[in-house]
Amino acid sequence: MYIGIDLGTSAVKTIMMADDQSVLAESSVPLTISRPHPLWSEQNPENWWEALQQGIADLQTQTSLSEVTGIGFSGQMHGAVLLDEKGEVLRPAILWNDGRSGNECRELEEQVPQLRQITGNLAMPGFTAPKLCWVRKHEPEVFARTRKVLLPKDYLRLKLTGEAISDMSDSAGTLWMDTAARDWSDLILEATGLTREHMPRLVEGSEPGGTLRSQLAQAWGMPKHVMVAGSAGDNAAGAIGVGAVEPGSAFLSLGTSGVYFVVNSRFLPNPDRGAHAFCHCLPETWHQMGVILSASSCLSWLAKCMKRTEGSLIEELEEKPFEPGQLLFLPYLSGERTPHNNPSATGAFLGLTHAHDTSDMVQAVLEGVAYAFGDCQQVLLAAGAEIGEVSLIGGGSRSRRWAEILASVLQRPLLRHADSELGPAFGAARLAMLAVTGRSPTEICQRPPVSEVIKPRTEHLEAYQRQFARFQSLYGKLEPEFQGGAAMGG
Repeated sequence: MYIGIDLGTSAVKTIMMADDQSVLAESSVPLTISRPHPLWSEQNPENWWEALQQGIADLQTQTSLSEVTGIGFSGQMHGAVLLDEKGEVLRPAILWNDGRSGNECRELEEQVPQLRQITGNLAMPGFTAPKLCWVRKHEPEVFARTRKVLLPKDYLRLKLTGEAISDMSDSAGTLWMDTAARDWSDLILEATGLTREHMPRLVEGSEPGGTLRSQLAQAWGMPKHVMVAGSAGDNAAGAIGVGAVEPGSAFLSLGTSGVYFVVNSRFLPNPDRGAHAFCHCLPETWHQMGVILSASSCLSWLAKCMKRTEGSLIEELEEKPFEPGQLLFLPYLSGERTPHNNPSATGAFLGLTHAHDTSDMVQAVLEGVAYAFGDCQQVLLAAGAEIGEVSLIGGGSRSRRWAEILASVLQRPLLRHADSELGPAFGAARLAMLAVTGRSPTEICQRPPVSEVIKPRTEHLEAYQRQFARFQSLYGKLEPEFQGGAAMGG
């Protein structure tokens, strides 16, 4: 038996997977985000630990944990957890969608001209290294006391195992890594005032990455020696969950943020338009990624504004005939990464009149997110990606209307899988199985059964391409306004 834990932004999801990969039990414990200043996004790491303990307790009410042999993690990427010499948390964790370190990004690129070539990525506020540069400048007393910098899931690993360890896929998102060499870059660490001593030990995601503390094993009714896998960042874990392990395999994740992920057999950096090149969580494998910072969270925002549930908004829209809308929405509620790399970008509706109703606005939000994914696809193809079959995962994938809009905008079929919203947690459990058994990824990580193939609505492709062109031109027209947006937090 294997446990998969997905530390997301909005919840900690936990599943129990049997040896035949059937899911025996599951739990989801919600999390909240603190935004004390414009562009800031933080969470208390202790809340993650409390949510994980609640998740394990939930599993215990559904099944016995006495045969668990491995635990795997999926984690929200790029977060900065700062620990002192006693392993105590020094400040709230700065999250992936925090935009305060824009100035530090520019300074870091000036200080390390080779940074893009070494890491395969632009310096963006979402990454971990610029966050530490911000802390060094604005909270020098915290920086001086920092002895270890951990990613979110690796803080939970520390609580479980007592060891500071991370995997290649998650660590590649820090901007401290020589991505081709799959190792820390001493040059970039030095530029941010840190050394390897501040970093966790690196392992491959499918390899062992610690052992569960005996007291926890006893308290949770588990065997004495439970292995913790190296594990993965949430996107790489999602890839494992849907069987994206061979070059060309791909998925689109419609979660809080949005990800377009393609597997590569080698390091293929092309960062100038915001395409990411990271290590995969499997040895000698890399991937490219386009990321939008607000995906299903755009629908959550609209539902909150209208005091409605997301499900009711989707159901109301699905009662209407399928056709492209004329109302445009820019989904930049948390700034944007691919292709604009602009933390100050903001959301916008264009074309609102008295004739528009709630459903028109909902449709504009779904289409706006789809057009943002269209931007990602263009960037990935220009960066040399070879895109084969594309799976659709994440909570938003449950909406057939949204899936049809995406397929039509991207002009390619999308594969939906049963329980697709469990993707990262399921992938984490598969990594635990790989670490414990030593079996091959192609054997363990088969693509789950396809529940449906969503094909583009061919009769609307031309109309969607016209709207996509309008969407792309709108950013350029509004960019000067974004530069005068929310002030940088201090």
